[in-house]
Amino acid sequence: MSDLKEKIELEFIIKTSPSILYNRLSTPSGLSEWFADDVNVKGNKFTFIWEGAEQEAELLSKKENKSVKFHWLDDEDEDSYFEFNINVDELTGETALMIVDFAEEDEKEDSVELWNQQVDQLKHGLGSI
Repeated sequence: MSDLKEKIELEFIIKTSPSILYNRLSTPSGLSEWFADDVNVKGNKFTFIWEGAEQEAELLSKKENKSVKFHWLDDEDEDSYFEFNINVDELTGETALMIVDFAEEDEKEDSVELWNQQVDQLKHGLGSI
Protein backbone atom coordinates (compact mmCIF):
# COMPACT_ATOMS: atom_id res chain seq x y z
CA MET A 1 0.00 0.00 0.00
CA SER A 2 1.47 3.33 -0.99
CA ASP A 3 1.59 6.32 1.33
CA LEU A 4 -1.18 8.82 0.99
CA LYS A 5 -0.15 11.65 -1.23
CA GLU A 6 -0.57 15.27 -0.26
CA LYS A 7 -2.01 17.84 -2.60
CA ILE A 8 0.35 20.64 -3.62
CA GLU A 9 -1.08 23.90 -4.95
CA LEU A 10 1.25 26.52 -6.39
CA GLU A 11 0.57 29.86 -8.02
CA PHE A 12 2.85 31.79 -10.36
CA ILE A 13 2.20 35.14 -12.04
CA ILE A 14 3.16 34.81 -15.70
CA LYS A 15 3.41 37.94 -17.84
CA THR A 16 1.77 36.62 -20.99
CA SER A 17 -1.68 36.08 -22.47
CA PRO A 18 -3.81 33.07 -21.47
CA SER A 19 -3.74 31.76 -25.06
CA ILE A 20 0.06 31.80 -25.29
CA LEU A 21 0.37 30.19 -21.85
CA TYR A 22 -2.23 27.55 -22.74
CA ASN A 23 -0.20 26.62 -25.82
CA ARG A 24 2.85 25.98 -23.57
CA LEU A 25 0.76 23.76 -21.27
CA SER A 26 -1.21 21.71 -23.78
CA THR A 27 0.94 21.02 -26.85
CA PRO A 28 3.97 18.73 -27.25
CA SER A 29 6.08 21.57 -28.63
CA GLY A 30 5.01 23.93 -25.84
CA LEU A 31 5.62 21.39 -23.08
CA SER A 32 9.01 20.43 -24.49
CA GLU A 33 10.13 24.06 -24.13
CA TRP A 34 9.97 23.98 -20.33
CA PHE A 35 8.49 20.82 -18.82
CA ALA A 36 10.41 17.99 -20.48
CA ASP A 37 13.24 17.51 -22.96
CA ASP A 38 10.82 16.06 -25.49
CA VAL A 39 7.12 15.19 -25.62
CA ASN A 40 5.31 12.74 -27.90
CA VAL A 41 1.55 12.37 -28.18
CA LYS A 42 -0.65 9.53 -29.39
CA GLY A 43 -4.31 10.24 -28.84
CA ASN A 44 -4.70 11.14 -25.16
CA LYS A 45 -1.35 9.60 -24.16
CA PHE A 46 1.54 11.99 -23.66
CA THR A 47 5.06 10.57 -23.37
CA PHE A 48 7.39 12.93 -21.53
CA ILE A 49 11.13 12.38 -21.99
CA TRP A 50 13.82 13.62 -19.60
CA GLU A 51 17.47 12.77 -20.28
CA GLY A 52 16.42 9.58 -22.06
CA ALA A 53 13.94 8.43 -19.39
CA GLU A 54 10.29 8.27 -20.40
CA GLN A 55 7.16 8.73 -18.35
CA GLU A 56 3.65 8.45 -19.76
CA ALA A 57 0.63 10.47 -18.75
CA GLU A 58 -2.97 10.40 -19.87
CA LEU A 59 -4.63 13.68 -20.76
CA LEU A 60 -7.74 13.65 -18.56
CA SER A 61 -9.22 16.97 -19.62
CA LYS A 62 -8.46 20.31 -21.18
CA LYS A 63 -10.36 23.55 -21.58
CA GLU A 64 -8.99 26.03 -24.06
CA ASN A 65 -7.08 28.89 -22.40
CA LYS A 66 -8.23 27.62 -18.96
CA SER A 67 -6.87 24.24 -17.85
CA VAL A 68 -5.03 21.01 -18.69
CA LYS A 69 -5.15 17.92 -16.46
CA PHE A 70 -2.97 14.79 -16.65
CA HIS A 71 -2.57 11.50 -14.75
CA TRP A 72 0.76 9.64 -14.68
CA LEU A 73 0.09 6.12 -16.01
CA ASP A 74 2.66 4.55 -13.66
CA ASP A 75 1.04 6.14 -10.58
CA GLU A 76 -0.87 3.55 -8.58
CA ASP A 77 -2.85 6.31 -6.87
CA GLU A 78 -5.84 6.64 -9.20
CA ASP A 79 -6.90 9.88 -7.53
CA SER A 80 -3.65 11.73 -8.08
CA TYR A 81 -3.09 13.97 -11.07
CA PHE A 82 -1.29 17.11 -12.07
CA GLU A 83 -3.17 20.04 -13.44
CA PHE A 84 -2.42 23.45 -14.88
CA ASN A 85 -5.06 26.15 -14.43
CA ILE A 86 -4.91 29.60 -15.96
CA ASN A 87 -6.61 32.39 -14.02
CA VAL A 88 -6.83 36.02 -15.07
CA ASP A 89 -7.34 38.51 -12.25
CA GLU A 90 -10.33 40.68 -13.15
CA LEU A 91 -8.91 43.72 -11.37
CA THR A 92 -5.24 43.64 -12.35
CA GLY A 93 -5.50 41.67 -15.59
CA GLU A 94 -2.58 39.52 -14.42
CA THR A 95 -2.36 35.97 -15.72
CA ALA A 96 -1.72 33.39 -13.01
CA LEU A 97 -0.65 29.79 -13.55
CA MET A 98 -2.03 27.53 -10.84
CA ILE A 99 -0.38 24.10 -10.57
CA VAL A 100 -1.99 21.25 -8.66
CA ASP A 101 0.12 18.16 -8.04
CA PHE A 102 0.36 15.33 -5.54
CA ALA A 103 3.45 14.08 -3.72
CA GLU A 104 4.23 11.82 -0.82
CA GLU A 105 4.98 13.78 2.33
CA ASP A 106 8.72 13.15 2.23
CA GLU A 107 8.88 14.24 -1.44
CA LYS A 108 6.78 17.37 -1.13
CA GLU A 109 9.64 19.87 -0.78
CA ASP A 110 11.53 18.33 -3.71
CA SER A 111 8.40 18.43 -5.82
CA VAL A 112 7.77 22.12 -5.04
CA GLU A 113 11.41 22.94 -5.82
CA LEU A 114 11.18 21.09 -9.14
CA TRP A 115 8.00 22.98 -10.10
CA ASN A 116 9.69 26.28 -9.19
CA GLN A 117 12.63 25.44 -11.47
CA GLN A 118 10.39 24.33 -14.32
CA VAL A 119 8.17 27.42 -14.10
CA ASP A 120 11.30 29.60 -14.08
CA GLN A 121 12.22 27.91 -17.37
CA LEU A 122 8.69 28.53 -18.68
CA LYS A 123 8.88 32.22 -17.73
CA HIS A 124 12.33 32.52 -19.30
CA GLY A 125 11.05 30.99 -22.56
CA LEU A 126 8.14 33.45 -22.57
CA GLY A 127 10.35 36.42 -21.72
CA SER A 128 8.24 36.84 -18.59
CA ILE A 129 10.99 37.31 -15.98
